[in-house]
Amino acid sequence: MNRQNWIGSIVLVCIVLLLGIGLAAWKYEAIQGEQAASANQPEPMESVTTAVARAIDHRQTTTSIGTVLALRSITLKNELAGTVREVRLTPGQIVEAGTLLVALDVSVEEADLRAQEAQVALAKTVLNRRQNLSRELATTQEEVDRARADLNVAQAQIARTKAIIAKKTIRAPFRARVGIADVHPGQYLDEGTLLTTLQGVGEAVHVDFTVAQQVASGLRAGETVEVSATGNSPIITARIVALDARVDPTTRNAMVRARIESARNVPAPGASVRVRVPVGTTRSAVAIPVSALRKGPGSDQVFVLAADHDGRMRVHTRQVESGPMLGDEVVVYSGLTPGEQIAAQGSFKLRDGLLVAIAETPAALSTNDRAAVKP
Repeated sequence: MNRQNWIGSIVLVCIVLLLGIGLAAWKYEAIQGEQAASANQPEPMESVTTAVARAIDHRQTTTSIGTVLALRSITLKNELAGTVREVRLTPGQIVEAGTLLVALDVSVEEADLRAQEAQVALAKTVLNRRQNLSRELATTQEEVDRARADLNVAQAQIARTKAIIAKKTIRAPFRARVGIADVHPGQYLDEGTLLTTLQGVGEAVHVDFTVAQQVASGLRAGETVEVSATGNSPIITARIVALDARVDPTTRNAMVRARIESARNVPAPGASVRVRVPVGTTRSAVAIPVSALRKGPGSDQVFVLAADHDGRMRVHTRQVESGPMLGDEVVVYSGLTPGEQIAAQGSFKLRDGLLVAIAETPAALSTNDRAAVKP
């Protein structure tokens, strides 16, 4: 009985071993078939557009808020008191130099002027008579000198009255735009009453802005800055003309003045503008499309294209040091050399060593062309 059990156990073990060997052989053949099928399939490939790293000279910038100032700007006030006779103040109107703006009543001064002109005529007659008598020795030289002094005094009175009339006739000192005014005929004005403001037009304008003392130490007169009123407004180039001689002890900022030469679309005096100021020295870098740069938690990277031993194009990850954006490009300080070919559009789906196909792209636009077609 024990012998029969032992034989049965051996047979059962043999059957299990045969089944295991059979299953292993079947699995091995299946794996070999899958590997053969995989070997016959083409390697995965992604389609990308490419760009070439472009060498540039780049200088870092900082942004400041500035104020537009007219080269000539005054607050118009009357020097003498009087009653308004005529007003030609139209807000927003551009007036030429010498244009009459406000005329005060000068009827009293004009009457005094006529009396003084008569006094001058009389003084001239008396002087001529004294001079004739002096030739005939019928009068003294003292009388002649007194007559000449009376004439000079009368002429000085005329000059004084004309000066008063001129001060009560207020004219534009230069070509300017008239501000808001609230002056009316018949109104009595005390001395120093505010009439309006005049802002010079048709000239250059100044832009005053502040920068940190470290930035100011690197600026020089003649350097250019970029000025814009809003984010979408055109950029205007201004040239630095002066730097303040002192630093504000509270803010540690220095005042800088730039000049815009007769540019169009310049904001009105007093407007706030954004000023982009260069910082430090110019350094060599490369520019690449923004779509080519991949931001990572550790560092930034790009995919550089290179041919493998079979001549097929593959991408390889390259760590780079990126800088600021310049329009639709980004500055790269290190990690790339000018002329290297990189993946641009479609780089988000790549990985190191992946086979790529270069997609055809429209003819590349120059930097100026891209700026021209921007909305």
